Amino acid sequence: MQTSFPAVVISGTGLYRPPHVITNAELVEAFNRYADLQNAEHAQAIAAGERTALTHSSVEFIEKASGIKQRYVIDKDGVLDPARMYPRFTPRGDDELSLMAEIAVDAAKQALSAAGKTGADIDAVLCSSANMQRAYPAMAVEIQQALGAGGYGFDMNVACSSATFAVEQAFNAVRSGASKCVLVVNPEITSAHLEWRDRDCHFIFGDVCTALIIERAEDATGADQWEILGTQLATQFSSNIRNNFGFMNRAEDRDPSDRDLTFYQEGRKVFKEVVPMAAAHIEAHLAKLGLEPTQMRRFWLHQANLGMNQLVIKKLVGGEAGSDIAPLILNEYANTASAGSIIAFHHHRADLNPGEAGVICSFGAGYSIGSVVVKKR
Repeated sequence: MQTSFPAVVISGTGLYRPPHVITNAELVEAFNRYADLQNAEHAQAIAAGERTALTHSSVEFIEKASGIKQRYVIDKDGVLDPARMYPRFTPRGDDELSLMAEIAVDAAKQALSAAGKTGADIDAVLCSSANMQRAYPAMAVEIQQALGAGGYGFDMNVACSSATFAVEQAFNAVRSGASKCVLVVNPEITSAHLEWRDRDCHFIFGDVCTALIIERAEDATGADQWEILGTQLATQFSSNIRNNFGFMNRAEDRDPSDRDLTFYQEGRKVFKEVVPMAAAHIEAHLAKLGLEPTQMRRFWLHQANLGMNQLVIKKLVGGEAGSDIAPLILNEYANTASAGSIIAFHHHRADLNPGEAGVICSFGAGYSIGSVVVKKR
C-alpha cells in the first residue's frame, strides 16, 4: 500500500547582508600592494630562482574568470590591509552570542516574519554551513536558544551544498511528522577561510546568511508558499576543492599559515567535472518526478561561476542562462558557498505565478550536489 505524505512548503526566507562592500577595484589594489611588498621582501630569492614572484591581479581578470564584481563582508579593513589580508574579528566571551549565531538569528527573524511565525513555533534548527565557527556546542543549539525555539538543533557541513542537503533533512522531518516547523540557516562567514593572498582565488567569496522556514502546507499561514515536490542529493569524493583546517592541526605541529589550511581548489578540473554532473543530476531528478527541464520556469543555481551556470543551463534546456531562466546574484554577492542558490531564490521568485515550478540546486566540494524542486502555491 502506497503511503500518502502531506504537502510540505517553504513558507518564508530571510537574508542577512553584511554592511561592508569590497569592489573588485578595491580588492585588486590591496592584493597588488601585498604582492609588491612580498616581492620586495623576497627579491634576492626571486632573483636566484628560489622563489616565484607574485603576479598582479586585475579587475578584468576577476570579471572574466568569474563574473563577480563585488562582495559583502563583515570586516573590510583587515581584508584590505596588505600587511594582514584577512578579516579582524573581536573575540567574544562564552556568555555572549557568537558572531555566526548573530547573523543566523538576523536572517532567521526575517524568515519567521515572512512565514508569520515566531521562534516558539520552531521545533528544529538546522545550521548548515561550509565552515562552522567552533566544534561545540553546536551553533544550531545556540541559535535555537536565541530565538526561543523548542525541539532540537544540530550542525551539518557539506560545503557549498550544505543548504540543499539541510532542506532535504527538514523536508523529511516535516513530512514524516518528526518535526512540525523547521528552521534552516546557512551562515557563511567565508571571508575567514578564503586565502585573500592567492591571486587565483582571492576574489571568490563573500559573507552572508540565509534562512528558510519549512513546514506542512496545512499549517502554513504566510502569503508566499512554495511546495517542495522532491529533493535529491548525491556525493562523489574529490579533493579538487579542499580546506584542511581542523582541530588536529596543532597535534600535527602544523604552521597555521600553511596554504592548505584555507580554501584552495583545482579550478579547471572542478569546472570540467562538476558541470556535467550537475546537469545530469538535475535532469535525473526531474525525470523521477515526471518532469522535463524545459517545464521549469526558473533555475536557482549555486552561485560560484557565471560560465559554469551558463553551461549547466545549456545542457538542460539548450539555451543561454539568461537572467530570467537562471538569475545571477554572484556579480553582487560573489560566491557565498551554500547560501548562493538560496539568495537567488530569495531575490528572484516573486514574479512566478501559482503552479509554476523551479529548481534550487547547489554543487561544490565533496563533490556534492543537492537539488530541491519547488512549485508556487
